[in-house]
Amino acid sequence: MARQLSPGEVIVETPEHPDDQKEWVDDLNVHMICPDCREVPPNLVEEFSSGDTVCGSCGLVLSGRVIDTRSEWRTFSNDDQGNDDPSRIGDAANPLFNGAQLQTNIAYGDGGRLNRDLHRAQNKVTQDKSTKNLLLAYKLIGSYCEGIQLPSTVSESAKDMYKQVDDAKLFKGKSADAIVSGCIFIACRQLGCPRTFREIYTLTKVPKKEIGKIFKTLEKFLTQKNGPGSKSAAGSMSLGGGFKQSQSTSADQLLLRFCNKLNVSRTTSIMGMDLAQRISQSGVIAGRSPLSVAAACIYMISYLMGEGKTPKEISDVASVSDGTIRTAYKMLYAQRDELVLDEWLKKGGDKSRLPTS
Repeated sequence: MARQLSPGEVIVETPEHPDDQKEWVDDLNVHMICPDCREVPPNLVEEFSSGDTVCGSCGLVLSGRVIDTRSEWRTFSNDDQGNDDPSRIGDAANPLFNGAQLQTNIAYGDGGRLNRDLHRAQNKVTQDKSTKNLLLAYKLIGSYCEGIQLPSTVSESAKDMYKQVDDAKLFKGKSADAIVSGCIFIACRQLGCPRTFREIYTLTKVPKKEIGKIFKTLEKFLTQKNGPGSKSAAGSMSLGGGFKQSQSTSADQLLLRFCNKLNVSRTTSIMGMDLAQRISQSGVIAGRSPLSVAAACIYMISYLMGEGKTPKEISDVASVSDGTIRTAYKMLYAQRDELVLDEWLKKGGDKSRLPTS
Protein backbone atom coordinates (compact mmCIF):
# COMPACT_ATOMS: atom_id res chain seq x y z
CA MET A 1 0.00 0.00 0.00
CA ALA A 2 1.44 3.38 -1.03
CA ARG A 3 2.39 5.73 1.79
CA GLN A 4 0.78 9.17 1.77
CA LEU A 5 3.24 12.05 1.54
CA SER A 6 3.36 14.53 4.37
CA PRO A 7 3.27 18.29 3.66
CA GLY A 8 6.64 19.58 2.26
CA GLU A 9 7.88 16.11 1.29
CA VAL A 10 9.01 15.60 -2.34
CA ILE A 11 9.98 12.56 -4.35
CA VAL A 12 13.50 12.52 -5.89
CA GLU A 13 13.87 10.21 -8.85
CA THR A 14 17.23 8.45 -9.12
CA PRO A 15 18.59 7.45 -12.53
CA GLU A 16 18.50 3.80 -13.45
CA HIS A 17 22.12 3.84 -14.68
CA PRO A 18 25.01 5.40 -12.75
CA ASP A 19 26.47 6.92 -15.96
CA ASP A 20 23.45 9.18 -16.32
CA GLN A 21 24.68 11.28 -13.36
CA LYS A 22 27.92 12.24 -15.16
CA GLU A 23 28.24 15.47 -17.17
CA TRP A 24 28.93 15.24 -20.89
CA VAL A 25 32.61 15.39 -21.83
CA ASP A 26 34.29 15.39 -25.22
CA ASP A 27 35.45 11.90 -26.17
CA LEU A 28 38.84 12.36 -27.83
CA ASN A 29 38.88 8.71 -28.90
CA VAL A 30 36.30 9.47 -31.61
CA HIS A 31 38.01 10.47 -34.86
CA MET A 32 36.65 11.72 -38.18
CA ILE A 33 37.67 9.48 -41.05
CA CYS A 34 36.76 9.40 -44.70
CA PRO A 35 33.99 6.81 -45.28
CA ASP A 36 35.45 5.94 -48.68
CA CYS A 37 39.20 5.78 -47.92
CA ARG A 38 38.95 4.72 -44.25
CA GLU A 39 42.57 5.68 -43.66
CA VAL A 40 43.94 5.64 -40.11
CA PRO A 41 45.21 8.17 -39.29
CA PRO A 42 42.90 10.15 -41.62
CA ASN A 43 44.36 12.45 -44.24
CA LEU A 44 42.18 15.52 -43.62
CA VAL A 45 42.73 19.02 -44.98
CA GLU A 46 41.00 22.10 -43.53
CA GLU A 47 40.34 24.65 -46.26
CA PHE A 48 39.70 27.85 -44.34
CA SER A 49 39.10 29.84 -47.51
CA SER A 50 35.98 27.81 -48.31
CA GLY A 51 35.24 26.67 -44.73
CA ASP A 52 35.34 22.95 -45.56
CA THR A 53 37.12 19.88 -44.20
CA VAL A 54 38.20 17.73 -47.14
CA CYS A 55 39.77 14.32 -47.44
CA GLY A 56 43.25 14.81 -48.83
CA SER A 57 43.24 11.46 -50.62
CA CYS A 58 39.93 11.42 -52.51
CA GLY A 59 38.68 15.01 -52.13
CA LEU A 60 35.41 14.16 -50.38
CA VAL A 61 33.99 17.06 -48.34
CA LEU A 62 33.44 15.75 -44.80
CA SER A 63 32.20 18.89 -43.02
CA GLY A 64 31.48 22.56 -43.68
CA ARG A 65 31.46 25.90 -41.86
CA VAL A 66 34.95 25.51 -40.48
CA ILE A 67 36.02 28.55 -38.45
CA ASP A 68 39.59 29.80 -38.83
CA THR A 69 40.86 30.34 -35.29
CA ARG A 70 44.46 31.05 -36.27
CA SER A 71 46.12 34.40 -35.71
CA GLU A 72 46.62 36.55 -38.76
CA TRP A 73 50.32 37.35 -38.67
CA ARG A 74 50.24 39.78 -41.57
CA THR A 75 50.36 43.53 -41.85
CA PHE A 76 48.63 45.84 -44.28
CA SER A 77 50.46 48.95 -43.19
CA ASN A 78 52.64 50.80 -45.70
CA ASP A 79 54.85 52.01 -42.86
CA ASP A 80 55.92 48.50 -41.90
CA GLN A 81 58.28 47.35 -44.62
CA GLY A 82 59.28 44.19 -42.77
CA ASN A 83 55.74 42.77 -42.61
CA ASP A 84 56.21 41.72 -38.99
CA ASP A 85 53.34 43.61 -37.39
CA PRO A 86 50.93 41.00 -35.92
CA SER A 87 48.16 43.48 -35.07
CA ARG A 88 45.25 43.86 -37.44
CA ILE A 89 42.23 44.76 -35.36
CA GLY A 90 39.22 46.89 -36.13
CA ASP A 91 38.04 48.70 -39.22
CA ALA A 92 40.31 50.14 -41.88
CA ALA A 93 41.76 53.57 -41.15
CA ASN A 94 39.95 56.54 -42.67
CA PRO A 95 42.43 58.80 -44.51
CA LEU A 96 40.18 61.80 -43.84
CA PHE A 97 40.96 61.72 -40.11
CA ASN A 98 44.11 61.97 -38.03
CA GLY A 99 45.68 59.23 -35.91
CA ALA A 100 45.38 55.44 -35.93
CA GLN A 101 41.62 55.53 -35.09
CA LEU A 102 41.81 52.35 -32.99
CA GLN A 103 40.37 53.77 -29.79
CA THR A 104 37.30 52.28 -28.12
CA ASN A 105 34.13 54.35 -28.27
CA ILE A 106 31.46 54.24 -25.59
CA ALA A 107 28.02 54.16 -27.18
CA TYR A 108 25.33 56.57 -26.07
CA GLY A 109 22.05 54.69 -26.30
CA ASP A 110 19.28 53.65 -23.93
CA GLY A 111 21.59 52.80 -21.04
CA GLY A 112 20.47 55.74 -18.97
CA ARG A 113 22.36 58.55 -17.31
CA LEU A 114 25.49 56.50 -16.58
CA ASN A 115 26.10 55.76 -20.28
CA ARG A 116 25.54 59.40 -21.15
CA ASP A 117 28.05 60.57 -18.57
CA LEU A 118 30.64 58.03 -19.72
CA HIS A 119 30.10 59.05 -23.34
CA ARG A 120 30.66 62.73 -22.53
CA ALA A 121 33.70 62.01 -20.40
CA GLN A 122 35.32 59.95 -23.14
CA ASN A 123 34.69 62.63 -25.75
CA LYS A 124 36.42 65.22 -23.59
CA VAL A 125 39.47 63.00 -23.22
CA THR A 126 39.86 61.37 -26.64
CA GLN A 127 38.54 63.88 -29.18
CA ASP A 128 41.01 66.62 -29.95
CA LYS A 129 40.06 69.97 -31.41
CA SER A 130 41.45 69.23 -34.89
CA THR A 131 39.34 66.10 -35.31
CA LYS A 132 36.25 67.93 -34.12
CA ASN A 133 36.84 70.72 -36.65
CA LEU A 134 37.31 68.16 -39.43
CA LEU A 135 34.03 66.48 -38.54
CA LEU A 136 32.20 69.79 -38.66
CA ALA A 137 33.76 70.67 -42.03
CA TYR A 138 32.93 67.26 -43.52
CA LYS A 139 29.35 67.56 -42.32
CA LEU A 140 29.14 71.01 -43.92
CA ILE A 141 30.53 69.74 -47.24
CA GLY A 142 28.10 66.83 -47.27
CA SER A 143 25.07 69.04 -46.62
CA TYR A 144 26.09 71.56 -49.30
CA CYS A 145 26.69 68.87 -51.94
CA GLU A 146 23.38 67.21 -51.18
CA GLY A 147 21.65 70.58 -51.37
CA ILE A 148 22.51 71.00 -55.08
CA GLN A 149 22.45 67.26 -55.87
CA LEU A 150 26.15 66.79 -56.56
CA PRO A 151 27.45 63.23 -56.87
CA SER A 152 29.16 61.59 -53.91
CA THR A 153 32.52 61.66 -55.72
CA VAL A 154 32.48 65.47 -55.60
CA SER A 155 31.76 65.41 -51.87
CA GLU A 156 34.61 62.95 -51.18
CA SER A 157 37.02 64.94 -53.36
CA ALA A 158 36.14 68.18 -51.55
CA LYS A 159 36.72 66.47 -48.18
CA ASP A 160 40.10 65.21 -49.37
CA MET A 161 41.10 68.73 -50.42
CA TYR A 162 39.98 70.17 -47.10
CA LYS A 163 42.07 67.56 -45.24
CA GLN A 164 45.17 68.49 -47.25
CA VAL A 165 44.58 72.20 -46.60
CA ASP A 166 44.03 71.56 -42.89
CA ASP A 167 47.24 69.54 -42.59
CA ALA A 168 49.25 72.25 -44.35
CA LYS A 169 47.67 75.07 -42.28
CA LEU A 170 47.23 76.98 -45.53
CA PHE A 171 44.35 79.29 -44.58
CA LYS A 172 44.97 80.44 -41.03
CA GLY A 173 42.22 82.74 -39.81
CA LYS A 174 39.87 81.97 -42.72
CA SER A 175 36.37 80.77 -41.95
CA ALA A 176 35.47 77.15 -42.59
CA ASP A 177 32.64 78.22 -44.93
CA ALA A 178 35.07 80.05 -47.22
CA ILE A 179 37.50 77.11 -47.42
CA VAL A 180 34.65 74.65 -47.97
CA SER A 181 33.30 76.84 -50.79
CA GLY A 182 36.66 76.80 -52.56
CA CYS A 183 37.04 73.02 -52.14
CA ILE A 184 33.57 72.33 -53.57
CA PHE A 185 34.16 74.72 -56.49
CA ILE A 186 37.45 73.03 -57.48
CA ALA A 187 36.08 69.52 -56.92
CA CYS A 188 33.20 70.27 -59.29
CA ARG A 189 35.60 71.40 -62.00
CA GLN A 190 37.97 68.48 -61.55
CA LEU A 191 35.19 65.88 -61.80
CA GLY A 192 33.38 67.31 -64.79
CA CYS A 193 30.31 68.92 -63.21
CA PRO A 194 31.33 72.59 -62.94
CA ARG A 195 29.40 75.20 -61.01
CA THR A 196 29.74 78.97 -61.34
CA PHE A 197 30.87 81.36 -58.61
CA ARG A 198 27.33 82.68 -58.47
CA GLU A 199 25.91 79.21 -57.79
CA ILE A 200 28.45 78.54 -55.03
CA TYR A 201 27.64 81.95 -53.53
CA THR A 202 23.92 81.15 -53.57
CA LEU A 203 24.68 77.86 -51.85
CA THR A 204 27.16 78.92 -49.15
CA LYS A 205 26.48 82.69 -48.84
CA VAL A 206 30.23 83.33 -49.10
CA PRO A 207 30.97 86.44 -51.24
CA LYS A 208 32.15 85.69 -54.77
CA LYS A 209 35.27 87.77 -54.24
CA GLU A 210 36.24 85.68 -51.21
CA ILE A 211 35.58 82.45 -53.11
CA GLY A 212 37.82 83.69 -55.92
CA LYS A 213 40.71 84.39 -53.53
CA ILE A 214 40.40 80.97 -51.90
CA PHE A 215 40.16 79.32 -55.32
CA LYS A 216 43.38 80.86 -56.66
CA THR A 217 45.43 80.02 -53.57
CA LEU A 218 43.98 76.53 -53.25
CA GLU A 219 44.49 75.68 -56.92
CA LYS A 220 48.12 76.76 -56.77
CA PHE A 221 48.69 74.67 -53.62
CA LEU A 222 47.02 71.54 -55.05
CA THR A 223 48.89 71.87 -58.36
CA GLN A 224 52.24 71.90 -56.57
CA LYS A 225 51.30 69.02 -54.28
CA ASN A 226 49.21 66.72 -56.49
CA GLY A 227 50.00 67.92 -59.99
CA PRO A 228 51.51 65.73 -62.72
CA GLY A 229 55.04 64.67 -61.81
CA SER A 230 54.73 65.42 -58.10
CA LYS A 231 55.68 62.73 -55.59
CA SER A 232 52.29 62.75 -53.87
CA ALA A 233 50.20 62.64 -57.06
CA ALA A 234 49.63 58.89 -56.75
CA GLY A 235 48.45 59.33 -53.18
CA SER A 236 45.57 61.61 -53.99
CA MET A 237 42.50 59.85 -52.69
CA SER A 238 39.83 61.11 -55.06
CA LEU A 239 41.42 62.96 -57.98
CA GLY A 240 42.48 59.90 -59.94
CA GLY A 241 46.19 60.21 -59.19
CA GLY A 242 46.78 63.82 -60.19
CA PHE A 243 45.47 67.38 -60.06
CA LYS A 244 44.96 69.08 -63.42
CA GLN A 245 44.96 72.82 -63.94
CA SER A 246 41.29 73.67 -64.34
CA GLN A 247 39.95 75.75 -67.22
CA SER A 248 37.23 78.36 -66.93
CA THR A 249 33.69 77.02 -67.19
CA SER A 250 32.30 77.17 -70.71
CA ALA A 251 28.70 77.79 -71.73
CA ASP A 252 28.19 74.29 -73.19
CA GLN A 253 29.14 72.72 -69.83
CA LEU A 254 26.32 74.62 -68.13
CA LEU A 255 23.73 74.42 -70.90
CA LEU A 256 22.80 70.73 -70.58
CA ARG A 257 22.01 71.08 -66.87
CA PHE A 258 19.84 74.14 -67.50
CA CYS A 259 17.98 72.34 -70.30
CA ASN A 260 17.23 69.42 -68.01
CA LYS A 261 15.67 71.78 -65.47
CA LEU A 262 13.58 73.39 -68.22
CA ASN A 263 12.38 69.99 -69.52
CA VAL A 264 13.87 70.61 -72.95
CA SER A 265 14.15 67.52 -75.18
CA ARG A 266 17.44 65.71 -75.46
CA THR A 267 17.83 66.48 -79.16
CA THR A 268 17.29 70.19 -78.60
CA SER A 269 19.73 70.18 -75.68
CA ILE A 270 22.47 68.64 -77.82
CA MET A 271 21.83 71.25 -80.53
CA GLY A 272 22.13 73.94 -77.88
CA MET A 273 25.51 72.59 -76.82
CA ASP A 274 26.68 72.60 -80.44
CA LEU A 275 25.44 76.18 -80.79
CA ALA A 276 27.34 77.24 -77.66
CA GLN A 277 30.55 75.69 -78.99
CA ARG A 278 30.11 77.40 -82.38
CA ILE A 279 29.59 80.74 -80.62
CA SER A 280 32.74 80.22 -78.55
CA GLN A 281 34.80 79.47 -81.66
CA SER A 282 33.42 82.36 -83.72
CA GLY A 283 33.55 84.90 -80.90
CA VAL A 284 30.14 86.36 -81.77
CA ILE A 285 29.45 87.53 -78.23
CA ALA A 286 32.96 87.54 -76.80
CA GLY A 287 33.27 88.99 -73.33
CA ARG A 288 29.90 87.72 -72.11
CA SER A 289 29.76 85.44 -69.10
CA PRO A 290 29.14 81.71 -69.69
CA LEU A 291 25.79 82.05 -67.92
CA SER A 292 24.62 84.73 -70.35
CA VAL A 293 25.81 82.75 -73.38
CA ALA A 294 24.14 79.53 -72.17
CA ALA A 295 20.87 81.33 -71.46
CA ALA A 296 20.86 83.04 -74.88
CA CYS A 297 21.58 79.73 -76.62
CA ILE A 298 18.67 78.05 -74.86
CA TYR A 299 16.39 80.96 -75.80
CA MET A 300 17.39 80.70 -79.45
CA ILE A 301 17.47 76.94 -79.94
CA SER A 302 14.22 76.33 -78.03
CA TYR A 303 12.26 78.63 -80.37
CA LEU A 304 14.07 77.25 -83.41
CA MET A 305 12.89 73.71 -82.56
CA GLY A 306 9.38 74.72 -81.50
CA GLU A 307 9.94 74.35 -77.72
CA GLY A 308 10.05 78.05 -76.94
CA LYS A 309 11.16 79.03 -73.43
CA THR A 310 10.58 82.61 -72.34
CA PRO A 311 13.41 84.73 -70.89
CA LYS A 312 11.60 84.66 -67.54
CA GLU A 313 11.65 80.84 -67.43
CA ILE A 314 15.32 80.73 -68.42
CA SER A 315 16.16 83.49 -65.93
CA ASP A 316 14.80 81.47 -63.00
CA VAL A 317 17.08 78.54 -63.88
CA ALA A 318 20.26 80.30 -65.06
CA SER A 319 20.17 83.17 -62.52
CA VAL A 320 20.52 85.75 -65.31
CA SER A 321 18.20 88.74 -65.74
CA ASP A 322 15.71 88.94 -68.61
CA GLY A 323 17.43 92.01 -70.06
CA THR A 324 20.81 90.25 -70.15
CA ILE A 325 19.33 87.29 -72.01
CA ARG A 326 17.61 89.51 -74.57
CA THR A 327 20.76 91.61 -75.14
CA ALA A 328 22.90 88.51 -75.77
CA TYR A 329 20.21 86.99 -77.98
CA LYS A 330 20.09 90.07 -80.26
CA MET A 331 23.74 89.45 -81.12
CA LEU A 332 22.96 85.82 -81.95
CA TYR A 333 19.90 86.77 -84.00
CA ALA A 334 22.00 89.06 -86.16
CA GLN A 335 24.27 86.10 -87.02
CA ARG A 336 21.50 83.47 -87.25
CA ASP A 337 22.30 82.50 -90.86
CA GLU A 338 25.88 81.61 -89.95
CA LEU A 339 25.08 79.95 -86.62
CA VAL A 340 22.11 77.76 -87.54
CA LEU A 341 23.14 74.56 -89.33
CA ASP A 342 21.19 73.04 -92.19
CA GLU A 343 20.95 69.70 -90.40
CA TRP A 344 19.03 71.38 -87.58
CA LEU A 345 16.49 72.61 -90.11
CA LYS A 346 16.13 69.08 -91.49
CA LYS A 347 15.28 67.83 -88.00
CA GLY A 348 12.35 70.21 -87.67
CA GLY A 349 13.99 73.59 -87.08
CA ASP A 350 12.47 76.74 -88.55
CA LYS A 351 14.10 80.17 -88.54
CA SER A 352 10.73 81.87 -88.85
CA ARG A 353 9.96 80.84 -85.27
CA LEU A 354 12.86 82.88 -83.89
CA PRO A 355 11.71 86.02 -82.04
CA THR A 356 13.20 89.29 -83.16
CA SER A 357 14.11 90.31 -79.60
